Amino acid sequence: MSIKFSREDQSTKFLGLVVNKTVFLATIAVIISSVVFTLVFQSEAEYYFNVAQDYVSTHGGWIYTLAVNLFIVFCIYVALSKYGNVRIGGKDAKPDFNLWSWFAMLFSAGIGNGLVLFSIADPVRDFLDPPRLAGEKSSLIAQEAINFSFLHHGIHGWAIYSVVGLSLAYFTFNRKMPLTLRSAFYPILGNRIYGWMGNVVDIMAVITTMFGLATTIGFGVGQINSGFTHVFGLPSSLFYQILIIVAVTFAATISAFSGVNKGVKILSQLNVRVALIIFALVLILGPTTFILKSYIQNIGSYLVNFVDMSTWTESLQNTSWQKTRTIMYWGWWISWSPFVGIFIARISKGRTIKEFILCVLILPALVTFLWFSAFGGVTMRDILGGDTAMIAAVNDNISTALYVFFDKFPLAIVLKSLGVILICSFIITSADSGALVINSITSGGKLKTPGFQRVIWAVATGTIAAVLMYGGGLNALQTAVTVTGIPFAILLIMMCFSLFSGLKEDYEKAAREEKLVEKEAYRKNILQLVNKEKEKRKTDKKQENKDSQK
Repeated sequence: MSIKFSREDQSTKFLGLVVNKTVFLATIAVIISSVVFTLVFQSEAEYYFNVAQDYVSTHGGWIYTLAVNLFIVFCIYVALSKYGNVRIGGKDAKPDFNLWSWFAMLFSAGIGNGLVLFSIADPVRDFLDPPRLAGEKSSLIAQEAINFSFLHHGIHGWAIYSVVGLSLAYFTFNRKMPLTLRSAFYPILGNRIYGWMGNVVDIMAVITTMFGLATTIGFGVGQINSGFTHVFGLPSSLFYQILIIVAVTFAATISAFSGVNKGVKILSQLNVRVALIIFALVLILGPTTFILKSYIQNIGSYLVNFVDMSTWTESLQNTSWQKTRTIMYWGWWISWSPFVGIFIARISKGRTIKEFILCVLILPALVTFLWFSAFGGVTMRDILGGDTAMIAAVNDNISTALYVFFDKFPLAIVLKSLGVILICSFIITSADSGALVINSITSGGKLKTPGFQRVIWAVATGTIAAVLMYGGGLNALQTAVTVTGIPFAILLIMMCFSLFSGLKEDYEKAAREEKLVEKEAYRKNILQLVNKEKEKRKTDKKQENKDSQK
């Protein structure tokens, strides 16, 4: 049965801002209280967060495993189904961005600093602490370490983003609903999304986005500071990290004020270009043949073991590897999905559903695999050859691993400088695009708001990161964000059903309308034929009358 559709405006004027007052005030209250609690009761907060994480991982890890695999199946089914040719924004919609700009923005927002931070650290950590092959040949352990890195940073994560991004893009541009998470649940909840249920969904989305961004900025700032230490000799300290946060926040504020079409677009293209230069230099100056061969081998090994790794739950092993690695990553991807999903939705008008899913699901993963094969693969090769420098670097501080890796190459100073630029650009892009997304949710889905309103959220994100860095609460908040992934996993499963219901309902409605148009056209054709026949008979009768008079 079709649901009666409504487009209630949730935004109001408040202190010169255009906001959903309930979501805005509740979000501010939760953020302030969480930060204060973390700073005042630091040790207690970290203890309880760790207890919660352990409980969720032990008893709810199977939900993550089931959910992320369902998302892949759902995305592939929708892309290859009759709904794949549906265009976001309607059949006449045109893309707002060319393919290059679109991919650069979705890639920068979706993977960002994690590509640089974990491409070396994850394979090394998984080699030293193997999930399933302890005691086997070192070469087999190294290959599985790469396989699990592909698992944690590949198709599963982008399937999560695809579900959220496609749902929000469809309901925003095809049904003309607000660009907030609540809109994706309209086929299930109906107009109740404009009440307390919708407010709860949006508040959860803003909180996880805000703390996810703050935590990521904290990690990125540590890597930037390590880069300055390696390149310029500046000491690594809290003082310099706070200064870096101030600089990043200032740059993100300017970019957020300029909007998607300027600041975010320019920075995203810069990210991809610098990353391409770094990769090209590593490929040319490093073991070129090995990198290309390992890329092919790594993808093959990943695909062969795909189902096995994707469904592994440690059920027959008395270990805790999965909950500290895989489950953490699934929670992290899901916790970031409101931020990245809304951002991807905002820039994807004019794409078909098939184009959207296949590009978002596959292209970023292939690029990530190539990067991991170059950085993580070369590191594994060196370790198997007896070089333990990267093991020492990762054990000491994962933020320094990239720069120690560059020491092995000619033009190391150039690579290190480009690495610092790339990390800075990634962090700024995450901060300003995050500010745009948070602003969209708290404004009730408005695509256009006063510029200073976006600035507020950019400054707020940087301020939270600085306070948490000062108070030492980043690890506790990272754990808290990971724990929030469980309710979001359930919400995303509901979102799949909601999107499918919306697509089916609209497709059937369009089919009925098309049949009505066809019937009307058929009726008009029949009438025209009947009228022509009548005219012909009249003409023939007149001719007969004339002939009879003669």
